[in-house]
Amino acid sequence: METVYLDNNATTQPAPQVVEAVDEMYRHWWGNPSSVHRFGQAARQRVELARASVADLLGCRDREVVLTSGGTESNNLALFGALVQAKRPLLITTPIEHSAIREPGEALSRAGVDVELLPIDADGCVEPSALHELLNRESGDHDVILVSVHWANNETGVVEPIDALVDVVRAARESREASNTRILFHTDATQMVGKAPISVSEVGVDLLTCSAHKFHGPKGVGALFIRQGVQLAPQNRGGPQERDRRGGTENTPAIVGMGVAAELAKAFVDVETNITTCRARRDRFERGVLDAVPDAVVNGGGAERLWNTTNVGFPRLEAEAILIGLSERGVYASAGAACSSGSLDPSPVLLAMGVPEQIAHGSVRFSMSRFTTDDEIDTAVRVVPQVVQRLKQTLPTRV
Repeated sequence: METVYLDNNATTQPAPQVVEAVDEMYRHWWGNPSSVHRFGQAARQRVELARASVADLLGCRDREVVLTSGGTESNNLALFGALVQAKRPLLITTPIEHSAIREPGEALSRAGVDVELLPIDADGCVEPSALHELLNRESGDHDVILVSVHWANNETGVVEPIDALVDVVRAARESREASNTRILFHTDATQMVGKAPISVSEVGVDLLTCSAHKFHGPKGVGALFIRQGVQLAPQNRGGPQERDRRGGTENTPAIVGMGVAAELAKAFVDVETNITTCRARRDRFERGVLDAVPDAVVNGGGAERLWNTTNVGFPRLEAEAILIGLSERGVYASAGAACSSGSLDPSPVLLAMGVPEQIAHGSVRFSMSRFTTDDEIDTAVRVVPQVVQRLKQTLPTRV
């Protein structure tokens, strides 16, 4: 049975070059990069080369990249590091963030941090004017304000207007130069990095999260971009690593693997035809499914989206049943974030977008990668409607 993997927003297949680099580190360069002897410094050199590759992918200086265990730790370092030591902190975020932002935000709220949620439209986009109004209303009562908005949604692929939102934050800073309010902008770019060209130095974000396993690197390693001059309280204490910003012995093999993945991703995103070809593949999949299942809808389909993601709602069906049927036929997808799997409730992201429950319950995320082939798309276009039609005929539908 042919297998078609369409769950790349959960994790991607490590590139062969990444596997080779990780294996070489485990076999030959396993020394502690904090050791001063030659063997340890050989490992240190490889860590720093990997950091430079990540910095090149993000468009920043090497010293602005803090290596972490992944996107969740990076997000926690950004939020807690910016807010926990403030006297009157405010977190401004959205109701459609990944749980790696939502849950730290809830914990901060319980600890006394003010949290405000920005409104979103039916496609899941934040209106910059809403952020402008909120900053004008709230800034006077807070000494630190952290705005955290993901760059691309992990469930729908919808891309937020980060440039415009950063402009709003810049204007708010300029209007309060004489005040003691510090305003920072963080973006969880876990789904964006490696899929589109970005430059943090041009966009102007202060903090940015990425994770290697979302762009064909190893699991358990990621990075937080911290703009030079931004001070965060370290959350992992116990060593001087990462310029005293993140204690703990470095996961050298995974870091080197992330560096290789970053180089491969940079080569991919720098060629526009690569992205155009992949987007056409995604669009062909959508057309094929929608033509065969006329009542299906694409959630977030009216907004700019990542080329690899489509979230399709099949009214009055259950996503779990669809996923099981697809899996039996070798097509692997998901109902949303892997971190939320096991929940029978509809996606909070879709509900926040105003998607009706009868559609949200039957919504499936299909996410591709640069390794996805035309033949795999052909198979998925054939199998998905077959599974949906069979369920419509044999199972009671949700009212």
